Amino acid sequence: MRLSAAEKYEIIQSATTSDIGVKRTLESFGIHRSTFYKWYQKYLQNGYDGLKQGHRVSRRQWNSIPEEQKDLVVAVALDHTELSSRELAHKITDEQGVFISESSVYRILKQRDLIPAPNHILISAANEFKDKTSFVHQMWQTDFTYFKIVGWGWYYLSTVLDDYSRYIIHWELCDSMNAEDVKRTVNTAIEKARLKSKAKPKLLSDNGPCYVSNELKTYLKEDMKMKQVHGRPMHPQTQGKIERYHRTMKNVVKLNHFYHPEELIEALGNFVDNYNNRRYHESLQNLTPADVYCGRSERILEKRQQVKIDSLNKRRQLYNQQKLINL
Repeated sequence: MRLSAAEKYEIIQSATTSDIGVKRTLESFGIHRSTFYKWYQKYLQNGYDGLKQGHRVSRRQWNSIPEEQKDLVVAVALDHTELSSRELAHKITDEQGVFISESSVYRILKQRDLIPAPNHILISAANEFKDKTSFVHQMWQTDFTYFKIVGWGWYYLSTVLDDYSRYIIHWELCDSMNAEDVKRTVNTAIEKARLKSKAKPKLLSDNGPCYVSNELKTYLKEDMKMKQVHGRPMHPQTQGKIERYHRTMKNVVKLNHFYHPEELIEALGNFVDNYNNRRYHESLQNLTPADVYCGRSERILEKRQQVKIDSLNKRRQLYNQQKLINL
């Protein structure tokens, strides 16, 4: 709490003339003794004028975050409670044109008691695939995962993910898990990616029966001209990206019960849309999969760097202006 010169003067007069002593008097005012003696020293040196705010030496650092930007962090955080401090920092940079570091966002939210405990336990990432991809459509990963729909039984989600960008190219909910389902999923992914007449990516999968069947091998090799790659048996880390995607997706989608396949399809569609287009991915330099897949990465990273430079320059300018005012 910042007090005026008059209030400080009244406290000094009360403390120095009190019958109960300085310590107990200050306790009644809620003033720390070190603070009181700083005021008293300035009063002895400069009289009443020494208690005025203009004589206070500001300890504000040049790159301190202005209060209105702290309020902006809180407002964005309250509107997007599902985002982490890391995701909020880059969302504010991209959409508000203000640079605030991830650690600063965390500290601001921590000070306002807005940092909750995690709602689920994150599992550390598995080992990386040894042959890293370097461009979009160099390799795709595909896999099945399953959901139980109340009154309908088990349904299987077939997904094709671009290894380089982690973009979900195509997904569909199937009532079985066989080679025909894989063929249909891959063919639709090729159509969506507009690769019918172009070189096809490698297709990485596990060693499930549908992926090692002769029917699928023939289809990929002769019809699609695609090279098929299998992960090592009993070594699911090879498909780590799609495994991690499934884990992330299930942490959200499986929070609800579904009583009809269409309900699950709608929930999956909403999740994939958010995952592809709005979720900042730490492994992608805090870009979205769509940013990388569509080739926007370099432009966005350059813009972020410029926003950072502009924000820091404005803070320095504000600091220098306030410094002059306080002289």
